[in-house]
Amino acid sequence: MIHPKYQRFVFAFFMALLMSCFMSLVISIFNVGLVSNIVTIWLKAWAFAFVVAFPTVIFVAPLVNKLVNKVIDK
Repeated sequence: MIHPKYQRFVFAFFMALLMSCFMSLVISIFNVGLVSNIVTIWLKAWAFAFVVAFPTVIFVAPLVNKLVNKVIDK
């Protein structure tokens, strides 16, 4: 198992993995339709999207947490 001190990175990894998966699939289908090679198109888009999404989540998540804490009534 992974040590709890790496929770932020594990969260970012899975969040980026799942969000980039679904978003790249939806955008690929939206842009080219259900063509015969959609899986290849989607996998290329997913690989690129994940490379962008992972560092983005690492840097954006703390900002989002601060914003959420400001709008949540305590």
